[in-house]
Amino acid sequence: MNAITKRLSKLENLARPLALTFVGVVLLSLGVAYFCVALYRWLDAPPLLRDLIFYLTLQPFDRWVRGLIFFVAGLGVLAFGIWQLSAVAVISLNQRADGSEFVVGYRQATAPPTVAVLAGGAGILRLADLGRSVRQLVCVTPVQDPVEYYYRAASLFNFENVLYVPPTPTPMQVFVTLDDGTRHSIKDSISPTSPLAKRHGVEISLEQPDQHGSTAPPVFRQALEAFAQATLIILGPGGLFESVLPNLLIPEIREAIKQSSARTIYICNLMTEPGLTTGYTVADHIRQIQRVGGFAPDYVLVNAQRIEPETRRIYEAANQVPVYLTPEEYEETIVSATDRLAARDVIVEGAIVIEADLASSVIQLSTSLDNPTESRAVQVLRHDPEKLKAAILEIVKRS
Repeated sequence: MNAITKRLSKLENLARPLALTFVGVVLLSLGVAYFCVALYRWLDAPPLLRDLIFYLTLQPFDRWVRGLIFFVAGLGVLAFGIWQLSAVAVISLNQRADGSEFVVGYRQATAPPTVAVLAGGAGILRLADLGRSVRQLVCVTPVQDPVEYYYRAASLFNFENVLYVPPTPTPMQVFVTLDDGTRHSIKDSISPTSPLAKRHGVEISLEQPDQHGSTAPPVFRQALEAFAQATLIILGPGGLFESVLPNLLIPEIREAIKQSSARTIYICNLMTEPGLTTGYTVADHIRQIQRVGGFAPDYVLVNAQRIEPETRRIYEAANQVPVYLTPEEYEETIVSATDRLAARDVIVEGAIVIEADLASSVIQLSTSLDNPTESRAVQVLRHDPEKLKAAILEIVKRS
């Protein structure tokens, strides 16, 4: 009842013009009725037409019954019209023109989406603010250390409408096979100065730390329900081989995403990762998701922000370059339906790739392994939570 009263209260400034309009419609209806009665009596209409008018005007009923029927029908139509009008905002003008108000129509948004996220530790936190704009944001923690990260995130971070769900009760080890045939654990980060830094991953696999158990650990029902109930599934932000692909190797999760009717968004990395995605383009990232997950994301968000030369030099020294969209990857160009997302929308590997400003430069302290007591401030690039949120909500609007 409070919601109805609140909505109808928007018509407070329109009460007088609505009353005058109602009186005008009543007078107009009386005039039309008298005119129709005169025509009916004076004109020699065919019997079929007379019978039609006889029944349309409810003449088989008594006059008070006819009046009651038309009164109730008119009241219902009037109430529906007023209810529709209450969805229009009335804004008073600061400077009076010909009238004291002008009316602006708006369309109410659809129900907020339910979102499931597959991302790394820091990536989940960068999307946490999205919880304020959705019905629920369920973050499935990385399979490498699912329960530990669940307790850490749930105890330290309390965001609105955000839930953390581990995929399995026990951790799994992630191994990556490089293009030279070498195989190493994802936990063993490759140094930018290592010869392996110029390599890239081609295969990824999961193994249990306890080799005595041959069966895979069970998948939590809450994780599967998160994808089944979601209207939007987000992959990333986070490393492709470290944060996105490992959970897709779990058959139950992979099938839950494939069978879900939710839209999928992949947030592409800002930079390539030494020894993992060196030389990777946007299309290469999408192909890996297709190969491991068996599906292509509906949308891919790619950063289109210009990177400062100093920041670029820092990343180049670490064998990292920006992940940009190249014209050779375009399969089809489409017109964007919104104006908030920058540049262009193109089809790459079956996914709609949207280039937008998604990142911000931040200052962080960096220490050297050779001299850990000394630190220096460096400028690095990170996904901006507000920019990510705006881009994701724009996709929600268009889909």
